[in-house]
Amino acid sequence: MIDVSAAVILRADGSFLIARRPAGKVYAGYWEFPGGKIELGEPAAAALTRELHEELGIDVIRAYPWITRVHAYPHATVRLNFFRVLEWSGEPHPREAQTILWQPSDAPVAQPMLPANAPVLASLALPHEYAITTAESLGAQAMLERLEQRLAEGLRLVQIRDKSMASGERMEFARRVVRLPRRYGARALAHSDLTLARAVDADGVHLTAKGLMSLAIRPAQGLVAASCHGAGQLERAMQLGLDFAVLGPVKRTASHPGAAPMGWPKFAELARGASIPVYAIGGMNRADLDEAWRAGAHGVAMIRGAWG
Repeated sequence: MIDVSAAVILRADGSFLIARRPAGKVYAGYWEFPGGKIELGEPAAAALTRELHEELGIDVIRAYPWITRVHAYPHATVRLNFFRVLEWSGEPHPREAQTILWQPSDAPVAQPMLPANAPVLASLALPHEYAITTAESLGAQAMLERLEQRLAEGLRLVQIRDKSMASGERMEFARRVVRLPRRYGARALAHSDLTLARAVDADGVHLTAKGLMSLAIRPAQGLVAASCHGAGQLERAMQLGLDFAVLGPVKRTASHPGAAPMGWPKFAELARGASIPVYAIGGMNRADLDEAWRAGAHGVAMIRGAWG
């Protein structure tokens, strides 16, 4: 196993930096995220800083651990420890005969992409905020109005929860919710119910922890996510190849008053090494995003914090 630190260097406009491997290297001409091998005993974050200075002439100021992907090539098996790099000093420039490109997030990705890097692109496209509806407390009409306001502000991923609604009422509410995000290029997932997700043409389904553990294969329903509360559930979500997981509760939360919060250290321990993006949930609000990133989260999932 070869351990590698890899950088997703992100600009404010959403574009990210990729590099094309030079002639003479394995997979010459393929595009990849910058980075390199971790030396024996070297922390992954230190390797990231060293490699980016050597390859691109930049010094990392702010970077966060993200996902870890293992890929078996014919010549070697690599474990890629991805970091999102949000702040650096210096202007990236090629120092090792590679070609570099700022890839726009809304344009076709340069090809060919190195096989170990390609699956990361779908994860990178997930937004940092995952909002969860609460029509049960706000009322259906008020919830729809607040949802549209948040979509106009940039919200791009929402879960239709409201599981205590009567069946017919929930179906109609879900249909109305699904239509709204599509006007803004956003997506809506139905909570736990595959039948409901198909009936309202949702963009995917969000499984409960119990539902996740009962599955033998991944559902064929667009985006598939799951709630996780421990290592075994998170491991199952990764085995099934889900698109992302929600892990918590990190803090005390009104929606699950009896659940003991795991806190950030435990969250970081569980999320470390995850091969899929993990959102922090439980008492979250948008001010928690930076702390969530430091703990290895992709972003934050919120019920009340999304609408307040």
